[in-house]
Amino acid sequence: GKENVDSRHNRGRGGETTRFHTVNVAQPVRFSRKCPTGWHHYEGTASCYRVYLNGENYWDAVQTCQRVNGSLATFTADQELRFILAQEWDLEEKTFVRKDQRRFWVGYQYVITNRNHSLEGHWEVAYKGSSEVFLPPDPIFGTAMSEKENVLCAQLQCFRFPTLRHHGLHSWYAENCYEKSSFLCKRSQTCVDIKDNIVDEGYYFTPKGNDPCLSCTCHNGEPEMCVAALCERPQGCQQYRKDPKECCKFTCLDP
Repeated sequence: GKENVDSRHNRGRGGETTRFHTVNVAQPVRFSRKCPTGWHHYEGTASCYRVYLNGENYWDAVQTCQRVNGSLATFTADQELRFILAQEWDLEEKTFVRKDQRRFWVGYQYVITNRNHSLEGHWEVAYKGSSEVFLPPDPIFGTAMSEKENVLCAQLQCFRFPTLRHHGLHSWYAENCYEKSSFLCKRSQTCVDIKDNIVDEGYYFTPKGNDPCLSCTCHNGEPEMCVAALCERPQGCQQYRKDPKECCKFTCLDP
């Protein structure tokens, strides 16, 4: 769009020149926000992740993740785990654990099969899902174990210091499921509109970005088939400010 279009192509009745005042022009947009506020997006699995740093036992953590349309996290590849370990999670809420390290519930359970001389058992996915999920290595056993428990729950330990985080250092613990701990939820990526609302599949919405005049369809967590509206500048106003979240809404700044 041009503010003044060549008058040869825009002669109105009586020879008057029509002037167009286009305020915004549709631009190619890369939609980077596919998760609600507080969640971290990983392109490799098209998923969103969030650590809840308030302490809950394993079963309460399961319910909390379900309430936000997710589940306790399991991992499909080593790259996904490295992404999790590299994040700085405790910037969002008060931390529940030691400042130099953190442990949080994830979606695995350790089933004990033999208690004779040493604990023997195997990992299982707590909630059957993708067959591509990998299982952790042999765990460190927690200090709060009960001799009556035959099922322990998985805690992933990572570190706060950047050098340790980015080298991917971590440990796996098999812990009493009734201990309180932070926990990691995982959910599918979703459409998030410009006002940070979650959008259901198939609905129209305006994606997060710099153009409040885009209208897109939500498909598999991605904005597709986007249509842009162009706005005329407000009449009789020389200086104005566009509303960053409302299409064609202006505030006149003239005296």
